[in-house]
Amino acid sequence: MDSQSALSSKSAESFVTLQQKCLAEMFGTYCLVFAGTGAVIVNDLYGAVSHLGIGMTFGLVVIAMIYAIGEVSGAHINPAVTIAFGLANRFKPSHIAPYIVAQVSGALLASLTLKMLFFEHQKLGATLPVGTWYQAFVLEFILTAILMFVILRVSSGSRETGMMAGVAVGATVALEAIFAGPVSGASMNPARSIGPAVASMTFDWLWIYLVATTAGAAFAVVIDRQLVASRLSPD
Repeated sequence: MDSQSALSSKSAESFVTLQQKCLAEMFGTYCLVFAGTGAVIVNDLYGAVSHLGIGMTFGLVVIAMIYAIGEVSGAHINPAVTIAFGLANRFKPSHIAPYIVAQVSGALLASLTLKMLFFEHQKLGATLPVGTWYQAFVLEFILTAILMFVILRVSSGSRETGMMAGVAVGATVALEAIFAGPVSGASMNPARSIGPAVASMTFDWLWIYLVATTAGAAFAVVIDRQLVASRLSPD
């Protein structure tokens, strides 16, 4: 993003209240969980979506939300992303908790909506390890680290905005969901896991998707800082 665009984006952000940002995060996360886990549920019940379709659904809805609310809230739609932006000093510490509350609320509302629509589905798209717990933990750590690294490299401050940001982040989500979904569920997002877990009362291994994703996002901040430091140092 050039300096003029960055200045315009920063100016626009100054007119957006925290309440508006949280509303955007709530609705954005609602859309993510509704579409993504909805695809899982529909595929389980009717077999019409396929694993590839599920991965693409997650990626496409992320792209759509970045374009839709990126200029309003930054389109985090993920508590791990919000925490990582805070650790990277790109996000106000006082806004972290309200963002997370909004994101988790949106995810829970989406899962409750899906429960009402598909009451016969027991898990509601909850993320559960297929193999061992440590296999899922390591996978979620790495997946989220990769995702957060891409976000840090293509975002402006704490805002995921612009054509390339949407495509890069959405494609990363789709890619990781397609190849790792059958093993760990490819959550990469605590809110995405909390919503279905609470709505279906499936708390088995939920801690993996809270701890591993947050730790992975934090690790990406460390890598990003090293790249910035090496770029600023003489060859």
